[in-house]
Amino acid sequence: MSGHVRRVLLVHDDREYLVEPGEEFGTDLGVLEVPEDVEPGETLETHLGTAFRVRALRGPDLFHHFERTGAPMVPRDVGLVIGETGISVGDRVLDAGTGTGVLAASMARAGASVVTYERDPDFADVARENMALAGVADAVEVRAGDVLESLESLVDEPEFDVLTLDTGDAPSMVEQAPTLLVDGGFLAVYSPFVEDSREVVETAHEVGLTDVRTHETIQREMDFDGRGSRPSTAPVGHTGYLTVARTT
Repeated sequence: MSGHVRRVLLVHDDREYLVEPGEEFGTDLGVLEVPEDVEPGETLETHLGTAFRVRALRGPDLFHHFERTGAPMVPRDVGLVIGETGISVGDRVLDAGTGTGVLAASMARAGASVVTYERDPDFADVARENMALAGVADAVEVRAGDVLESLESLVDEPEFDVLTLDTGDAPSMVEQAPTLLVDGGFLAVYSPFVEDSREVVETAHEVGLTDVRTHETIQREMDFDGRGSRPSTAPVGHTGYLTVARTT
């Protein structure tokens, strides 16, 4: 799928719905006709008088509204990848382990051109639809297949500025980083288990990558009430481990 699927968010209190302009939308709060020319910032009312605010779909919203084929990378981890690698306009990124495509779409929205590999053809189709929803279908090429089986063709393409990996066989791709990346290019590997991160780090050192660092990605929300302020007692927000390295 190419092009941009134009949709907007309708927001009322803690409710949020993704709709297409021109759509008739109904909930227990009433039926709402969404105009074809609806714009963010407008207020629309259902036939019962319930007001919904119209909001544009922005980067962090992709996590909540992409069609999922697995657990997508959370916004804070996406931010770490982009921040640690400096992905920006004009960069060329190779991404392996597309999944839902939140990371690939976010990197494209930051201005990069992304080639992303997804092993499951059906999941790849979903990812393409998600790219269209995010408005980056022209900047993200979703390839169905195993990236390791495509190495011969990849080395014939221009070198990449950044290599991002979220796959179980990441160490095998790390071995190829010096060949695939430009001088000074970045590698970012997201791992669910610390044992995987250790193998990635060892491989990165073996192939001569520099500035090899691993961080646990964890975040706690704060609670503020009349009694005082403290970190939330909700489960600790650990998601995984991010290893970043660089070619010489």
